[in-house]
Amino acid sequence: MKKMGLNRIVVGSSLSLLLLLLPAAVIIPHKPVNQINTIVIDAGHGGLDPGCNGANEIWEKAVTLSIALKLGKFLEDSLKDVQVLYTRKTDKFVELWERPNMANKNKADLFISIHCNSNTNVTAAGSETYFMGLHKTQGNLDVAKRENASIKYEANYQSNEKYGGFDPNSPEGHIIFSLVQNAFIQQSLRFSTLVENNTVKLSKIKSRGVKQAGFLVLWQTAMPSVLVETGFLTNASDRSYLKTDDGQKNIAKGIYYAIKSYKREIEKQGKTTSASAKDSTNGKP
Repeated sequence: MKKMGLNRIVVGSSLSLLLLLLPAAVIIPHKPVNQINTIVIDAGHGGLDPGCNGANEIWEKAVTLSIALKLGKFLEDSLKDVQVLYTRKTDKFVELWERPNMANKNKADLFISIHCNSNTNVTAAGSETYFMGLHKTQGNLDVAKRENASIKYEANYQSNEKYGGFDPNSPEGHIIFSLVQNAFIQQSLRFSTLVENNTVKLSKIKSRGVKQAGFLVLWQTAMPSVLVETGFLTNASDRSYLKTDDGQKNIAKGIYYAIKSYKREIEKQGKTTSASAKDSTNGKP
């Protein structure tokens, strides 16, 4: 019992230390999101970071880039009032901290990071959409660990203050990022739900639902943000679909419809809020 108590103290001390190490950059001013004017699409991995491997048939970085570009094209063709930005449009390496930083600098209203999943269990299949929060299962934590491991491709990640001393090999490190409070958790949850609901209608890949975990690529975003795991490249059925142009197009279209629905909801709420504020100013009940 004494040993267990000591372990708890050590873990607690580690978490406290990590909290103290969190850089000031995470304290980001948040603006109210009542319009969708700018969207940042993040194709996961890229360049020297290939992501997960699909039976030596395809790499994650190629699938994510293709889906990201297709999604952007749908948006650019249909939503003329929305500015679409990309963290990458070619096979290049972009450090994890740069991705949310780009969204913040451009005052984006929505951040979407696109990925593919993997598992040693090749029967694991389906899409998942994550928002920033406390992982509820070991599986969620494992996904976050794999995606966060991309920082190992950064030459100076261990000394980079932007990660607050984060160690991808430390379980406590992933816990602390999952505890970061997100001012847009409800909006991120709503958009995540719309993504899963819409992609499952168009895609042959089943939905595994909406989940929470601590992702480095999401933790500094100053807007609603999600990470979409489009399917498992380690599963033969998911992989065969994710490799095809039609499969990638259908997934992109599902995310596009989710954006349209979310944009409509957010802007309707914004108008209602503005009208209520105006009535209040005019002295109406």
